[in-house]
Amino acid sequence: MSAISGILAVDKPIALTSHDVVNQLRRLSGTRRVGHAGTLDPLATGVLLLGIGRATRLLEYLSGLPKTYETAVRLGQTTDTYDAEGEIVAERPFTHITSALLDAALEQFRGPIQQKPPRYSAIKKDGQPLYKLARQGKDVDVPARDVTIDELTLLAWNPPELSLRVACSSGTYIRSLGHDLGEALGCGGYLTALRRTAVGDFTLDQAVPLADLTAGNLPAHVQAPESAVAHLPRLDLPVSEMDRLLLGQRLARETHHALHSLVRVMNGNGRLLGILRAESDYWQPHKMFP
Repeated sequence: MSAISGILAVDKPIALTSHDVVNQLRRLSGTRRVGHAGTLDPLATGVLLLGIGRATRLLEYLSGLPKTYETAVRLGQTTDTYDAEGEIVAERPFTHITSALLDAALEQFRGPIQQKPPRYSAIKKDGQPLYKLARQGKDVDVPARDVTIDELTLLAWNPPELSLRVACSSGTYIRSLGHDLGEALGCGGYLTALRRTAVGDFTLDQAVPLADLTAGNLPAHVQAPESAVAHLPRLDLPVSEMDRLLLGQRLARETHHALHSLVRVMNGNGRLLGILRAESDYWQPHKMFP
């Protein structure tokens, strides 16, 4: 049997870490070459993209894709982790919250915003993940980062809990969004549930529940490696120039070529030949798949 290579969308269950899922896929696929394209917290469920075999080289092109979530926020309390896994550190009244107040608060978080990541996160400071520093009692100031909330829709409001749908740029922390929304309302808040429903064009409809995967049915669920870069512009080249690329030679950028920093090149059979990076007036082979 040929080695499995491709992209797999898994519906991650609650309580498992993303690395737990990677370990299970290593056992099922029979290879250690398995990685994921963006961590989901243990509390979170939903779309987790994995690369298997040679396709692990393409995960970097998936990690920056926009994400969509559905989440529940409990108002009136704050936790140290910004979610239900942490300890409650403050309680404030929430009975004054009206639909009008909610609408006004939500509007503050739509579009480009600055957001501070949670203290309990995998972001590193001086080589140490923030969650490790937080567990050591160290209060590290993390600079705010630019993120974009493309959609923030109130799905339900059943005090003290509200449900939201969020479409956002990569790097957005939904835990921080829930916490910051609670602060904007003056009552505090933390996440009680989080489900990732899409990563780019990969949706829950394509994601297979982890418990349903076996060594026997795994190949049927793995998508071709080129699915990882389907969002990149395609550059069509004659066979002679493809051969040059496979030898590591760069190509001149013609006036009719796509004006993008990265493009994908496919061979005559529709398979991914490689990724090219724009360098002033030429294309440089970035990652090739001979």
